[in-house]
Amino acid sequence: MQESSPPTGFRNPFVRTVALGRMAGVAGLQIMVVAVGWQLYERTGSAWSLGLLGAVELIPILLLMIPAGNVADQTPRKFVAIFAHALMGCAAVGLALTALTKAPNIAIYAMILLIGVARAFSSPSVGTILPQLIPRTHFAHANAWVSSCVQFAAAGGPAIGGVLIAISGTATLAYVVAAVLQGVFVALLAVLPKIAPPPTTGRRSASDVFAGFKFIRGNPIFLAAITLDLFAVLLGGAVALLPIFAKDILEVGPTGLGWLRAAPAVGAMMAGLIQTRLPPWRTPGRVMLWAVVGFGFATIGFGLSTSFLLSMACLFLTGACDSLSVVIRTTLEQSITPDPLRGRVSAINFVFIGMSNELGAFESGATAALFGAVTSVVMGGVGTLIVVVAVLGIWPQFARIGPLHTLMPGDDGQK
Repeated sequence: MQESSPPTGFRNPFVRTVALGRMAGVAGLQIMVVAVGWQLYERTGSAWSLGLLGAVELIPILLLMIPAGNVADQTPRKFVAIFAHALMGCAAVGLALTALTKAPNIAIYAMILLIGVARAFSSPSVGTILPQLIPRTHFAHANAWVSSCVQFAAAGGPAIGGVLIAISGTATLAYVVAAVLQGVFVALLAVLPKIAPPPTTGRRSASDVFAGFKFIRGNPIFLAAITLDLFAVLLGGAVALLPIFAKDILEVGPTGLGWLRAAPAVGAMMAGLIQTRLPPWRTPGRVMLWAVVGFGFATIGFGLSTSFLLSMACLFLTGACDSLSVVIRTTLEQSITPDPLRGRVSAINFVFIGMSNELGAFESGATAALFGAVTSVVMGGVGTLIVVVAVLGIWPQFARIGPLHTLMPGDDGQK
């Protein structure tokens, strides 16, 4: 550290740079998500086409999980992050060309595959930069600020995407704006200091390459946290079906779709901002369990709603509950993971979370095609509640962990 008492939260220049950069990157990604979902559903009218988006994006994430994590632990992480988001900007340009030239759907899926590659390298690098630059006692507040900025972008991105589509009549302009925002993130990453990884001697063994798996397997509280996120988002993937709800159930068009996509992010942003003003949770495990319970009930409410305002409120609550869960899980990961392992652990963690998002999109599209969108969403919410009970039964110690800033690398939380 360059100073004995660095400023906390958004006053810290490193936190501010990362937060603003991620805000730009997430806004660009969310604009792409809205645009590609609307573009495909307009072309095909098929729930399967929406579910397939998640499956295609998941392929490179699974294949590159181990290489990406190891690269992030052996290379200055800001360079890995710059590569990832430059690649995502290229994918946005490619999607703009598919919309402009009316290219076949296979070209759209090829760009989604490229986005999956970019996300595979982004997570273990972007998510592990700040812990190298700030004291561990600042992790929770920094994560709350970053989460708030990310959710602000996630709220504004879909709304902007929907408006751009409605104004232009095509997805082309939305993709161009998304590409520019990825460029902004790259520029902000470039000003961060380069932190070189510790020197290594000799060739890396298989145990070094797969050390992230061993670390996670040996930490039951971390297993409990990522299991909650994995299955909650896998089963509660209502967001993937929003184009169907916007067009066929709520009948609110592309602009309404943008606001529906934004509602969870607004809830998450508000919850994140509140967390920046709160002292550390005394029992963060219990808070996370109750947050996932709230997520499940709000998902059920959205599935049963035929009112646009009620649907917005339910989605708002899913985002607020998810924000609590994300900040706790992220801070837990940063607190108990040694820095030389953070890239590999973050990559595996992202596969759990990425798998839940992308497989959740596929599961929602598949069940919606078989049983209808409403049944798919309600079943997912009920499944989320069942997962909470299961996690509490398998890892009861998760509910008893103390304040996260008191945990040390390798801690299992059972002191």
